[in-house]
Amino acid sequence: MPSFFSNKKLIILLVSIIILVALIGYSRTDREQITGPEQVIRDAVGWVQTIFTKPAYAIAGFFENVRDIQHIYEENRLLKARLDEYAQISVERNLLRNENNTLRDMVDLDESLNDYLMRSAVVIHRNPDRWNKYIGLNRGSEHGIQSNMAVIDSKGGLIGKVKTVSEFSSRIQLLSDNDRTNRVSAMISMDQPEYGFIEGYDEDLGLLIMRKIDLAAEIEEEQMVVTSGKGGVYPSGLLLGEIVRVEPDEYGLTQNAYIRPTADFFALDYVYIIERTSTSLDPALLEEEPS
Repeated sequence: MPSFFSNKKLIILLVSIIILVALIGYSRTDREQITGPEQVIRDAVGWVQTIFTKPAYAIAGFFENVRDIQHIYEENRLLKARLDEYAQISVERNLLRNENNTLRDMVDLDESLNDYLMRSAVVIHRNPDRWNKYIGLNRGSEHGIQSNMAVIDSKGGLIGKVKTVSEFSSRIQLLSDNDRTNRVSAMISMDQPEYGFIEGYDEDLGLLIMRKIDLAAEIEEEQMVVTSGKGGVYPSGLLLGEIVRVEPDEYGLTQNAYIRPTADFFALDYVYIIERTSTSLDPALLEEEPS
């Protein structure tokens, strides 16, 4: 039987394994500099990787560019369609505006429920305890602000009205305040507008509640709701939101609509105070006659 040490191939294999393990252990230690052989191996491997990765990245980039071009083409097609739609709406709006001005001149009308002035303001105060009820603005009576003026956010959505005014600041009651007196006369934009009142805010759902809608009215989701201008406080046409659900009231006599507000009551920084310029009914005429 041949001796173990006479098998030169086995000895060379074992020695090679020992050297390899030693090199691996040595290379895994924390060192600031690497040895010459390690540098040669790394450079060689890096060079080979470079040769193969450049074509791979080029091919991947080509297919990615093709996908991007397809997406850009689709987006461009949709944007062109939107532009055509906006152009048509703009033309119709101008025609209606001219027609409206002509009709007003014919009947000698000097004002409309849509007439108002805007003043910009900054939110300077918000109480954490009344986050959904009030905000404070940096405009007051010195800037022409009065109680019951409407306030909208930067997107045009109605957020509330001026509740109290000091010389240089004012306090705004938000629509999300569930005060019973916090009501807005509103209408649903459709061929034959339907009217009702914004009375209440569902804090769990984040939705305004429009009540007293005619039970026979065919109300659908995604219809827009705006101020009617007939409540004496808000001008007509201010955005309130979009209908997301309609249901009969608790007595089955009218309908209630749940509205997703256009305004974000939780993120208010810059707003506009709206001064209604059309005539409002004298408050004295609203008082009940003595029985």
